[in-house]
Amino acid sequence: MNWFQRQLNRPFFIKLFNWEYWNFSTIYIPIYIIWIGLCLRARSFFFFAAANPRIKNGGFLNESKKDICAIIPAAIHPKTVFFSTPSNADIVLLELQKKGLRFPMIGKPDIGGRGRGIKALRDEDDVKEYVRNAFLDFHIQEFVSYKNEVGIFYYRYPGELLGGISGIVRKEFLKVRGDGVSTVKDLLLKNKRGVLQLKNLEKTNSELLAIILPQAEERVIVPYGNHARGAEFLDDSQLINEELVSTIDKLCKEIPDFYFGRLDIRYNTWEELKKGLNFSVIEVNGAGSEPTHIYDPKHSIFFAWKEIIRHWIILWRISRMNHRRGFRYLSIREGIQMFRENKHNSEKLAAMTA
Repeated sequence: MNWFQRQLNRPFFIKLFNWEYWNFSTIYIPIYIIWIGLCLRARSFFFFAAANPRIKNGGFLNESKKDICAIIPAAIHPKTVFFSTPSNADIVLLELQKKGLRFPMIGKPDIGGRGRGIKALRDEDDVKEYVRNAFLDFHIQEFVSYKNEVGIFYYRYPGELLGGISGIVRKEFLKVRGDGVSTVKDLLLKNKRGVLQLKNLEKTNSELLAIILPQAEERVIVPYGNHARGAEFLDDSQLINEELVSTIDKLCKEIPDFYFGRLDIRYNTWEELKKGLNFSVIEVNGAGSEPTHIYDPKHSIFFAWKEIIRHWIILWRISRMNHRRGFRYLSIREGIQMFRENKHNSEKLAAMTA
């Protein structure tokens, strides 16, 4: 690798030349005028709260995963135990044992997003450390062993019998393939996604980086289907068909008053998922959901803007229709308070992720 190639492999240039790594504001500011126009037409800057009336703020910000979990059929959701802070680690471990959870597990903040504060828990020491560093209420979830993960964006206009799917994102976890010579760190340095995760991995899993994998052995390095945690997002929207729409629509109708959002699903095979077999809904995201298929590296920023605006319009229409049915928007006071809470929670999430 020559000097020029080494420079391009630095985090700064990786982020500069690949829009999928740009920060939220850089991506969204150019199209905010569209959002403001929708707010004016709805006569509310917080119309989105009516999109999913049973979820706090419609699922735009600060929604509680505990509250959402309560309205999801238990049969399609991983076994989960919720805790308030401050918590005693010994009591947490006892509760996990009572509920039948076994290692490995996943720890998640009750309020969060973009992979912040999520951690794999491999043993009791990991649980104790997670509890000690939890600055927000949290939950611990059984690890879903299905190898594949997908995000399916669902919407249904109130009063219509059948909903639709507006996008599918397949998530490829960050992994490396051994050559019998290079360490895991060396292999990650050859992958731009790996380069961006190195700093965090050196703090959280440094022993893994020194391992030399045998020839052709593959190992998942970050087992989270989150773009900010190194997963590659690939647009599989071409797989939308009547069978899948029917299955997802039936599932989403079991969630009361759920009309707009993304389901993050782990599954065994695609054929089984289409039939509603061997899958687990690990998360339900509401009005604040991104159409994450936009982050496929093959897509341009212009494609992303088009898809974001398309989903905003769907959200606006659903919210307006629900508002006419009697579901309220947030008041200005409530909306301002929502953003204040989000800032406060974001600071705590940053401390948990550090």
